[in-house]
Parts: sequence; structure tokens; C-alpha cells
Amino acid sequence: LVMLPLAQTAEDESLLQESWNDFWLFRFFLNVSGYASIIIPGYLLIRYYKRKNYLETGHGICFPAIKSCVFGSETKSSLQEDVSTTFRNEATAASSSSAKQIMKLLFCAAGLQASYLTWGILQERVMTQTYAATDTEPGEKFKDSQFLVFMNRILALTVAGMYCTLTKQPRHGVPMYKYSFASLSNILSSWCQYEALKFISFPTQVLAKASKVIPVMLMGKIVSQKSYEYWEYFTAVLISMGVSMFLLSSTTDKHPSTVTTFSGVVILAGYIAFDSFTSNWQDNLFKYKMSSVQMMFGVNLFSCLFTMGSLLEQGAFLESLKFMIRHSDFAFHAILLSICSACGQLFIFYTIGQFGAAAFTIIMTLRQAFAILLSCFIYSHAVTIVGGLGIALVFLALLLRVYTRSRMKKRSKKAALIP
Repeated sequence: LVMLPLAQTAEDESLLQESWNDFWLFRFFLNVSGYASIIIPGYLLIRYYKRKNYLETGHGICFPAIKSCVFGSETKSSLQEDVSTTFRNEATAASSSSAKQIMKLLFCAAGLQASYLTWGILQERVMTQTYAATDTEPGEKFKDSQFLVFMNRILALTVAGMYCTLTKQPRHGVPMYKYSFASLSNILSSWCQYEALKFISFPTQVLAKASKVIPVMLMGKIVSQKSYEYWEYFTAVLISMGVSMFLLSSTTDKHPSTVTTFSGVVILAGYIAFDSFTSNWQDNLFKYKMSSVQMMFGVNLFSCLFTMGSLLEQGAFLESLKFMIRHSDFAFHAILLSICSACGQLFIFYTIGQFGAAAFTIIMTLRQAFAILLSCFIYSHAVTIVGGLGIALVFLALLLRVYTRSRMKKRSKKAALIP
């Protein structure tokens, strides 16, 4: 009788904790607080070393590591050297054959499609299906998506580290801490993408993802001070409209969700903002003449640090490991998911380094249309008139983009030849 009130209090506390965990804003701040416990001390250390002028006064065993993390080889080249480098890059791009560029772009697109279509199928299996279900037992579902992010990042970090060790890479110049911006925004965009699906309708999700290329271009003006021509904005709008028409008319779900809450709109806006910043910040870092594998290593290093710290603070890391030990099928799926993610990241960084953030976003936007189009061919689904018009609009926009870009390259090449 004495222990009954204590048991009731413990039960009430557990129910209260579960109700708080069901609130998306609480989980968001819980994850952010875990990341902040790593970011804030790191920020204070960086400010301390910069104020102390550590490059001139520092010495000892830790000096090379601190120099690489805080300062790098960040000696900015003169404006004249930057202009000449940019001119050389543009001349090289103009002189390279259009057919070679198209083949390279098709290779990137095919690699991204194959990696992330497989990744999406595996992700749906892991997050929606139960493990060890029998006639008498309902089985268990895996719930912590942050652990899957950590699994993906640790394998990608290992692959990138081994590749950088075994092959000759350009001299690394960027301070390591600058990778943390892209890493943090990438983690938060992944979390928002998972969470938004609980609160938004299918049409809202489709329209947001299809029109993501426009926020990416706007973010490019803010992050990298890029300037886009009017035809680039025009073709981006055409691609967004075409993909939206095709996806909305070709959904195989007879009863799609029609509820969109304010929380869903806020989370979706956060996903688009974080994702747009990630690709543009990575594009901006490529000015340090790094390879795509070096970029992959730096971003995944901080992603592992952030996710591991957050998982340990929340006590979810050991629980996820226990789940993996209990269910060998889940371990196999998680490893296969990580392999697809690592291959996809290689294509992501290579595509951004070669063609920029906007081209990468267009490829990923078209991925959804390709997935449904493939489903239509395999399972003989009918494509509606609106869907067909959407496909035609997308191909028209892509042809217009290729034609206009080739005209611009020819014009710049003629201008370079005139003394």
C-alpha cells in the first residue's frame, strides 16, 4: 500500500514524458540542444585561438591539428589571381565538348537516381515495417531515425577517409570547422523531412519538393552571392510546374492525406531552407579547390560528431544497438541503407562540384517523376493528359536550358578570343 502512490507517480511521469516526446517542437529542441552542447564549446575555442593569434604563438603536438581545424591554409589569393583562375575555369568549360558535358551530367543523374531510389525503398522498409513479427507476436518497429543518420554518416566517413588515404588528393586549405555548417543543416533537413510527413498532405509535400529548385537559387544569392540569368529562373519555374503536374496527376494512392496543419507547413519550410543552404554552402566551399571526396569526409566527420553526441545524451544509442542485436534483418537493412547513402553522397558532391547546386537540385527534383514514370511502365498504370503535359513541359524546360547555356558558352568563348 505504501508503494502504490510511488508506482502511480512513476507511471504518470512516464506518460508525461511520452506525451512530450510526441510533440515535434520538443523533439526538435531536444536534438538541437544536443548539437549545441558540441557547437558552443567549439565556437568559444575557435574565437579564443583566433584572438590569441595562435598561428604565430602556438607550438607543440596539438599545433597541426588546431591549425587545420581553426585556420587551415586560408591565405586568400589576390583579386587578380581569383579573376585569372575564374577565367581559366570558364575557358576550360567553354572549350570542353558539349557531348562530354552531357555524358558526364547523365552519369551523375543515373548514379543519383539508382542510389536514392534504392535508398528510398530501404528507408520505407526500415521505418514502416515491423521486425520479428509472428502469428502470436506483433513484432517491433524501429523509431529512431537519428541512429540511421549516424549509421549512414559513419560508413560514408570511413569510405571517404580510406579513399583520401590511398589516393593523392589536392592540398586541403579550408578550415575544418566550416564543414560543420553544411553538416548541421544536412542533419536538420533530414529530420524535418521525416517529421513533416506526419503533418502535411500529399499535394503540399509534392508541390514543396517539386519547387525546391527556386529556393535553392534564391539561397545561392544569399550564401554565395551568385547571379542567375532570367532564363534560369524561367526554366526553374517550368520544371517545377511540370513535375508538380505529373506527380499530382499520377499518384497511385486513392485516398491521399488531405490534412495540412500549421506545424506541417513550418516543418516543411524548415526542410526546404536547411536543404537549400546545405547544397549552396557545399558549392561555396569548392572554391578552395578541394576534391569531392575531401568534401564528403569533412561533412560526414561533423555529422558523426553531432549525431553521436545527441544519441548519447538522449540515451538512444544503446537502445538502437540492442535493437540491432535483437533483429539481424534490421542490421542487414541498416548496412545496405548506409551503402546506398554513401554511394549517393559520392554522386552528390561530384555533381555539385561539377555543375553547381541548382543543377543537382533539378536532378533530385526529377527523381520523383522518374520513380512514378518507372512505376507506370512496370505496372501498366495509365498516364493522364495532365501528367503527359507535365512531362512535356519538363523536357521543354530542360532543352531550353541546355540550348541557352550552350549559346552563352559560345558567346563567352568568342568574347575571350577577341583581344
